[in-house]
Amino acid sequence: MKTNSIHRVGLAALALLIQLLLLVSPNAGAADDARPVENASLHKLDTKAHPSLPSIYLIGDSTVRVGTPGQRGWGDELATYFDLSKINVVNHAIGGRSSRTYQTEGRWAGSLAMIAQGDFVIFQFGHNDASPVNDNSRARGTLPGTGEETQEIDNLLTLKHEVVHTYGWYMRQYVKDVKAKGAIPILCSPIPRENWQNGKMARNAGTYGGWARQVAAQEGASFVDLNEIIAQGYEKMGPDKVAALFAAGQHTHTTVAGAQFNAQCVVAGLEGLSGKPLDQYLSDAGRAVPPFPSAQ
Repeated sequence: MKTNSIHRVGLAALALLIQLLLLVSPNAGAADDARPVENASLHKLDTKAHPSLPSIYLIGDSTVRVGTPGQRGWGDELATYFDLSKINVVNHAIGGRSSRTYQTEGRWAGSLAMIAQGDFVIFQFGHNDASPVNDNSRARGTLPGTGEETQEIDNLLTLKHEVVHTYGWYMRQYVKDVKAKGAIPILCSPIPRENWQNGKMARNAGTYGGWARQVAAQEGASFVDLNEIIAQGYEKMGPDKVAALFAAGQHTHTTVAGAQFNAQCVVAGLEGLSGKPLDQYLSDAGRAVPPFPSAQ
């Protein structure tokens, strides 16, 4: 019992360190962290346009779909790269959610009910998982890592008792649920923030990107290193051109042009997967995107 208590203290300290690093980053931006959590009642789950076709479902946070004017998530630009006479692209992402709260609020249950055998489900979480585990405004943080550690809380926001798990634990649940439906899960590392360090974009391979990769490997799911693909693209552009891809006052949320670039990077990563499982569904615009060779 004493060992478990010490271990939990260590996890709490690590989670706090990750939160502080994000907050003090010169490019993290207070405006990014101050964004309200979008009202789920105003962002109902979209249904697929053509019931007879397979679908790509997008599950994630505001970097995938955002309701704030002047900002755009990559998920709302992805359909351009697919032939919609062959496959649906259904964006179920919503701003402000973490891998935990997308599940605990019941949105995942709604998404899962729509997913059918042969569908593809693309996940991208991590930007909000470093938030506090328990507070009276969002209560959305997850424990760091991919282990089985837990923290019991009386949730100050929902006023319910809750057992909080690691980021990896929640991501594993997504993969298992999708596979149980006979669908294909694809995990993405979170897109990078506009955070330059010595002329290079900061990566998240040591945290959420790396943990998403670990879960994919553990569960036999596909993994697209979206963080690395976009970061390499940003470095080729340089800081001035990259700055124009982000919304005013933002270092996380992009403009339409930024979302289009990120959507192309998603396609590049998908085309780099073994067997190219989505290749047959690409539009002419999608086929023009070169695959990213290091995607696995």
